Amino acid sequence: MTIFTSGARRAASVLALTTALALTATACGDDGSGAAGDKGTEGSGKGKITFWDNNGGVRTDVWKEIIADFEKANPEIDVEYVGVASTEVQSKYDTAIQGGGLPDVGGVGAAMLAGIAAQNALEPLDERIAVSTLNGKLNDAMLDSVKAAGGQSKTFTVPTSASNGVLYYRTDLFEAAGLEAPDTWAKFYDSAEKLTDKGKNRFGYTIRGGAGSIAQALDAMYGQSGIKDFWAGDQTTVDDPKNVAALEKYAALFKTNTPAADVNNDFTKMVAQFDSGEIGMLNHNLGSYQDHVKALGTEKFRGIPQPVGDDGKRVQVSNPVDGLGMFKTSKNKAAAWKFIEFAASHASNSKWNESAGAIPSHVDAAKDPWLAKAEPTKLAADALFSGDTTIVQLPYYLPDWNAISKADNEPEFQKVLLGKSTAKEFLTELAKQLNEAQAEWKQQTK
Repeated sequence: MTIFTSGARRAASVLALTTALALTATACGDDGSGAAGDKGTEGSGKGKITFWDNNGGVRTDVWKEIIADFEKANPEIDVEYVGVASTEVQSKYDTAIQGGGLPDVGGVGAAMLAGIAAQNALEPLDERIAVSTLNGKLNDAMLDSVKAAGGQSKTFTVPTSASNGVLYYRTDLFEAAGLEAPDTWAKFYDSAEKLTDKGKNRFGYTIRGGAGSIAQALDAMYGQSGIKDFWAGDQTTVDDPKNVAALEKYAALFKTNTPAADVNNDFTKMVAQFDSGEIGMLNHNLGSYQDHVKALGTEKFRGIPQPVGDDGKRVQVSNPVDGLGMFKTSKNKAAAWKFIEFAASHASNSKWNESAGAIPSHVDAAKDPWLAKAEPTKLAADALFSGDTTIVQLPYYLPDWNAISKADNEPEFQKVLLGKSTAKEFLTELAKQLNEAQAEWKQQTK
């Protein structure tokens, strides 16, 4: 079995990218393969298109509603829905880019956008947006986010939603314990301790140790340290002593005020524990809001923005903006664009985000009455756009970001939780990988 270091993985990534670009340069036209180098065609604007949902299963029902609405309004177009699990979508796109079979339209989150765009797989959408009904109707901050994430100063996706990080807490448990809302880090740690009763299998907090752990750990680090930038010149700030101290304190919650099973838990298991009453607090994004409502109603929990520091300031890391991309290989880009424009319109964008409990990208959808009734979404939107919150922008534009923040370091974070590594050792190595990736990216984009 071959063992790859992170450096070897980066070399392999560069090789794959070089191969993709070479295929693009030598492609001799529309061969129908749907692989790298196939430029596709505008098409008739009628017929069949394929759409890949990048959160299949979780959002399948609402997408099928939107597709039915679209097909009713556009009877000459048939949309084939393909649901892809969020944990599998990156590899599925990468495989299709090299081997063929890309969809016409696909959901592409900002975290994977740079890697896909770098392989020349996505159609820039700036000109289409400019002459469409979406012009002037998309949230400027979300547009800026997806443009930055693509790494080429182009708009490769139409943003559809933002799903900011939220601290959910069980109001019934807090009231019973005489605790105030955990809106400061001091209250958060105090509540985690006071709500823990191991004899009754109750814990104050659930820490994410499985898939998705790195982003949540970064949010806790920067939120406590108050550091406002991910980079200081060409060097990352993740290993700043203030961040090291913050991660030490955060990781120390494991098994003391959290279940031991948290070392492997992803958000599905964490949500289930929270809704059952075993857990007092949970960090997750707005995507689980409706799950909590279904399980608990609206009286037994709240969702608030990340706690503020001792200075009363809130710092949190950016959460990926989700969006819809058009793939260059599409043989019917006219129909594909009609679907994207419809899906991002006021009515459809409002319907999707109400179902997901996320922040709409369409400015009119963001004014709809449901948003005021969904308190966590409203508070997150207020925090995001009020100017009172500092957002530390994660480097989604790095082609290596997904590998570094997931496969390379999720197992390393587990070692920190288990006491097999220290926060300082973990962050020192993470910083090294990030600095190398940043240097390579700058070299390639000169």
